Amino acid sequence: MKRIVVAVGALLLGAGAVVAQQDVAVQQQNLMKTQGKSMYGVMLKMVKGEIPYDQAAVTAAITDLEAQVTKIPTVFTPNPKEDVVNATYGAKQAIWQNKADFDSKVPPVSKTIAEVKGSVKDAASLKVAFDAIQAKCTDCHETFRVKLK
Repeated sequence: MKRIVVAVGALLLGAGAVVAQQDVAVQQQNLMKTQGKSMYGVMLKMVKGEIPYDQAAVTAAITDLEAQVTKIPTVFTPNPKEDVVNATYGAKQAIWQNKADFDSKVPPVSKTIAEVKGSVKDAASLKVAFDAIQAKCTDCHETFRVKLK
């Protein structure tokens, strides 16, 4: 009887650890998706002419992006050691193997966002700003993001 209780307890503890790892991975993915909405759901769509230029929406997207980017080092501190179920992209384990390099990628993104923040006045200047931010984001994505599907 004691063996059964111990076995069930061990299974529940293991299941709890898996759920906790998924929660961390989901938090990390949600942060990146929030940034993606600002970058691609607003800014890129305007750059491509898919939606009309809207200064208020651009300002909100850049402001949101600026706030979200600073959270990256903290949200990516715990290593979930697994990806979100059915996710398209995931985090490479290289993040936690070289956390200092990963964290060093954030300040250049933040700096670029701050530099372009007040300069966007129309679709042309939005394209310049988008390209500048995207270049800094890609620097990290090339090294620390993996395509799962």
